[in-house]
Amino acid sequence: MYQLPAFLKLGMYVSEVIIINLIFYYFYKGILCPGSEHPFDISYQFGFMAMSLTISYVLGIWFRPISFFYRSDRRGSILGNVFVTLVTMTMAFWILALVFKFNIKFQSIRIIYVLVSIYVCLALWRFLCRWIIRWFRTTGRNLHHVIFVGNNDPIRELGEEMRHPFYGYRVEGYFADEPMENPPVGLNYLGKVTDSIAYVKEHTYLQHLYCSLPAVRANEILEIIDTCERSCVRFYAIPQLRSYLKRKMQLEVLGSIPVLSIRDNPLESLTNRIIKRAFDFVVSAIFMIPFWLLIYPIVAILTHFLQPGPVFFKQKRNGLNGKEFVCYKFRSMKVNDDADRLQATENDPRKTKFGDFLRRSSIDELPQFINVLKGEMSIVGPRPHMVMHTEQYSKLIDKYMVRHWVLPGITGWAQVNGARGETKELWQMEDRVKKDVWYVENWSFSLDIKIIFKTIWNVIRKDKQAF
Repeated sequence: MYQLPAFLKLGMYVSEVIIINLIFYYFYKGILCPGSEHPFDISYQFGFMAMSLTISYVLGIWFRPISFFYRSDRRGSILGNVFVTLVTMTMAFWILALVFKFNIKFQSIRIIYVLVSIYVCLALWRFLCRWIIRWFRTTGRNLHHVIFVGNNDPIRELGEEMRHPFYGYRVEGYFADEPMENPPVGLNYLGKVTDSIAYVKEHTYLQHLYCSLPAVRANEILEIIDTCERSCVRFYAIPQLRSYLKRKMQLEVLGSIPVLSIRDNPLESLTNRIIKRAFDFVVSAIFMIPFWLLIYPIVAILTHFLQPGPVFFKQKRNGLNGKEFVCYKFRSMKVNDDADRLQATENDPRKTKFGDFLRRSSIDELPQFINVLKGEMSIVGPRPHMVMHTEQYSKLIDKYMVRHWVLPGITGWAQVNGARGETKELWQMEDRVKKDVWYVENWSFSLDIKIIFKTIWNVIRKDKQAF
């Protein structure tokens, strides 16, 4: 979709650099390095740190560029983008601070003041800019003029989408051999396909043409393309498969051949995988210290007395790309021969009282942080299923294996939205798979954080499905 001109977007980046450095200067003089004689005494050290902070910010927006120019960019995505930018910027600045030995009193509460202030100010600034852009476009400015060629469903849907001025378009109408029945409001019929060439030549303010003609009319399409390029109008072809495959798709290029992918997987991006893996590793490494020092000894001792047998329950499950791995849990049942065949039920006779407590409190899942450290799992992702269930449900649910495009998780989108526990009916597993696939296609770092907080909240309020 159409964005703001490049110089305005650059202005956004510059303005955010100014905001960040002003906040840092305030805290630098008042909290981080107090004792300066003059309020505007900018020392050599501050100048060097401000430059380092700017470099850190550039790295931050490289990982998560500013994006709030579209109607689809909701408040949550804006807050998430600011959060990722701030985390990346903080990590980069911390490294620079250690390398160059900045003379800052690194007290955690003071650093929190700085980070929270930067986060709040950047978020408010982006919301303000979003509102300004929305107002600017709804008044009829900063719009690109568009025409369509074709009268099929993709043209109809595109016309409905572009009606909202916040997208940055003004649709003049469409050309087709026959007018469409019940066209969207405001989508005017302008004439035959052949009339579009003269229209492009006469209306010099046009900027975009979207064509949805079939490939058999290649000669007409090539003539329209040639006219567009001579008139500085950008030509876009709408794939015909949109008529029977109504979903979001991604364009890729192999050599010079355009290829459409029918599913988006944000975690195919190396940058996103690095962010997710770094978060998983750091959090798991930090968590494992109290786990081994406190939680494991207590569970091991109680297991020995209350349910004799091994402390850990180990089971083969399917992970990334369907590859099998050994998943760790605290054992919550009596040792039995059906562990790899039967799901746990609410009143399962195999469970012990202590094991039931482990399951309802989700403590039994904590050893899976070992799997996370090994790179076999992630903190957030689709829950891994036992091998037998994967073989069974992959034959019954056509999109089942899509959930294996990412690492399985200790918690997931399906689990925090009620899809956990025993699956008595096929529709229950279909609902779970549907939520898992949605997570795969809509992953973001902010979504992971949201799922983690919802998981903690579910544990606190004692989820009834946790059995």
